[in-house]
Amino acid sequence: MKGFYLLVIFLEREIKLIIGALGKITFNRGFYVYIGSAMGSYGSSTLLNRVKRHLLDKNEKNFHWHIDYLLANKRSNVIKIYLIPSIFPLECLIALELSKICDKFIKDFGSSDCQCNSHLFYFKNIEDFEKKY
Repeated sequence: MKGFYLLVIFLEREIKLIIGALGKITFNRGFYVYIGSAMGSYGSSTLLNRVKRHLLDKNEKNFHWHIDYLLANKRSNVIKIYLIPSIFPLECLIALELSKICDKFIKDFGSSDCQCNSHLFYFKNIEDFEKKY
């Protein structure tokens, strides 16, 4: 199955992480929504397999994407997952909409292969995201 997904991540406190080539980033306590895509028809690039990979323990995978660094931190908890099956590449359109309603975004996070400002969006209060989506 092809499509895109949203991971809702809660950070119980502020953390500072080195995120690959982006360098050191401070992540505030609160909620983050990450949007990713999985447009493969089989194997590791399908929607379900991509999300399963994100949920693996940090010792079970090589770090490939920016999100891998954030998810590997013990203070980072995926609290909700939205799977959106689609044959259309909607990831960047949704990222644009999220950038309009978030409290802030992490510049260039998860968007090195597109023109988006980010694919990781911060919400102080998750209800702000859920009311609008």
